[in-house]
Amino acid sequence: MMSISPRRFLAGALLLYGLLTVLPFPRVLAQDAGAMQINWEVRNRFRLFREERDFLLHVENARNRSILAAEQSLELQSEGRGWARNMVNRLCIDLQGRVNQPCTRDNVKENYLTPVDHPITVRLTGAVPVGATCAWSFDDGDGPQSSTFDCAEPVNLRVRYGKQTVATVDVSSGSDPSQRLQTEIQVRDIFIAGLGDSIASGEGNPDRALALSDEGFCFRSYLGTGGGQYYRPSRAGFKGGRACEAPDTLANWQRYGALWFNSPCHRSLYSYQARTALALAVRYTHIAVTYLPLACTGASISDGLLGSQRARECPPGKSGVCNTSVNAQVAELREALAAAKKRQPDRNLDLVLLSIGANDVYFSGLVADVIVDTATERALFRRSGVMASVDESRDALRRELPQNFVKLREALKPLVGGDLSHVVYVSYANPALADGGVPCRGGRAGFDIHPAFKADPQRLARVSTFVDTEFLPQLKGLATCTNGALCRDPEADRMTFVDTHQAAFADHGFCAHAGSDPEFDRACFAENGQSFNPDIVSGASQPMLCGRGASEYRAYLPRARWIRDANDSYFAAMTYPQGLPAASQPNDIHDATWGVLSAVYGGAVHPSAEGHAAMADATLPAASAVLGLDAVPPSVTPGLLAPLLPGAQ
Repeated sequence: MMSISPRRFLAGALLLYGLLTVLPFPRVLAQDAGAMQINWEVRNRFRLFREERDFLLHVENARNRSILAAEQSLELQSEGRGWARNMVNRLCIDLQGRVNQPCTRDNVKENYLTPVDHPITVRLTGAVPVGATCAWSFDDGDGPQSSTFDCAEPVNLRVRYGKQTVATVDVSSGSDPSQRLQTEIQVRDIFIAGLGDSIASGEGNPDRALALSDEGFCFRSYLGTGGGQYYRPSRAGFKGGRACEAPDTLANWQRYGALWFNSPCHRSLYSYQARTALALAVRYTHIAVTYLPLACTGASISDGLLGSQRARECPPGKSGVCNTSVNAQVAELREALAAAKKRQPDRNLDLVLLSIGANDVYFSGLVADVIVDTATERALFRRSGVMASVDESRDALRRELPQNFVKLREALKPLVGGDLSHVVYVSYANPALADGGVPCRGGRAGFDIHPAFKADPQRLARVSTFVDTEFLPQLKGLATCTNGALCRDPEADRMTFVDTHQAAFADHGFCAHAGSDPEFDRACFAENGQSFNPDIVSGASQPMLCGRGASEYRAYLPRARWIRDANDSYFAAMTYPQGLPAASQPNDIHDATWGVLSAVYGGAVHPSAEGHAAMADATLPAASAVLGLDAVPPSVTPGLLAPLLPGAQ
């Protein structure tokens, strides 16, 4: 490739279009299917990625595919280890959630929130004469830059943010008269923020999944008797005490954990918000996407969006100090936007992706009520407030959530210019459906990672009905200012609402199974709920009853279930939460509390990467419409936007 030396420019006003226009001189032939024309595209358009190779991997896998089909393709390519496992260390946001200012992208220092220029590639396409010479000129108003190349060579350069560049090319071929073509180049940089809770952050899908050991690790149970111990797979690489009588430090244990691009909030590149922002960049070649992820697992409107919240966990560090608090998301966004506007007064927030409300109605407490089955644990969790009933959730849905939504609207409106249609609210899906909408029948299958777990059929049915008939309809009303929702100005207060993915999830709940599921799952996760060795002696060396090693598990292979069950949660992330109140902190890493939480705090009853991809497929058209982009670009054939694997939706 030939390149024009980069030139830095001052920031200009952001113009909201990036249209390619061909302005031929009289000697240019009429434009037809074979006529020459200037084509251009932005390079490495997803600005969160520091290296173009990561972006191009997604471009290649997205050709004529839905986001879901692309995810399935990438899962197979990575042999289930996940495409994000190496990219997570090559982002413009560090593992503490701080934006790198500047961020070195492809060897050029850029301001992440306020780019000065963008890299583009320009090509001459169509019926280009063999051996023709192209005299290129690029003028952004400060005088042209000119170079002459073989017309087969693409031209790389950087064009100013917010300012039009006129590209002109004179094509010479032998004795034929020269032909001149001209087009206008302007990159639209789209600023997208992701807000919300664990569904928004990507909980359940660490960027680098946990590596498991084939040996066992001991947990105590709450009974505290001699038989109150059980073994489950340990973390690969951990050389400390694996027996309950051999305590070890959390710091030592943490070195071998799963990796998220933000551990305190369990933010993941697999989240539907990241995948939607990435898909926009992949499919629309004249834009760049600046994505700011702020969603945090455990967030509610009051504690998370509008106020601070507790961190899920802390990455291991030299200081050994864990900051257990996470700043309010709206405050973080407000601060980032103010800093951007200080540098570029016309820099605006174009889109907010949002999912919130589940924690406001104690949804995690409902899950605990469904899956915690033994009397001792139920009594302890009920006393500590970990569990919630449908009646308690219903009361919060009616009394608290509507008022919280009013506060959220008022906080978000100034950030999007008073028009809440630029907030794309993506609803939840019922996690407990399969076979076209039939509720899962319950049992220990998928939940036998802990001896106290069993999905109770009656409680599960009550929660599933509550979600379908009360929770999801109420959320839609709140987001769209219908069903009596409290909205001062329904036209300006109505969010763009997405729920078309819910029908697809009706076949892919946590109990869904298929013959195409990974071989390890079919062999080792028993449908009778007896997957793990109950013998305290042999379980220390062989915790799986199937006789295979837990290291064979792959978190990122296509599955019929798009919802992580508790077994998946443990095998993918095995999270030891550190943001708990002091009174709830376990005594050591074998503690009974961490035995329970390690089985669910890594994403139990949350979408898998496939589930998030399906959510992104539903979100993409809405985001495109709000931004004024085509829902399906010409390069994508609608009829080919189908899942890669049979049986997927």
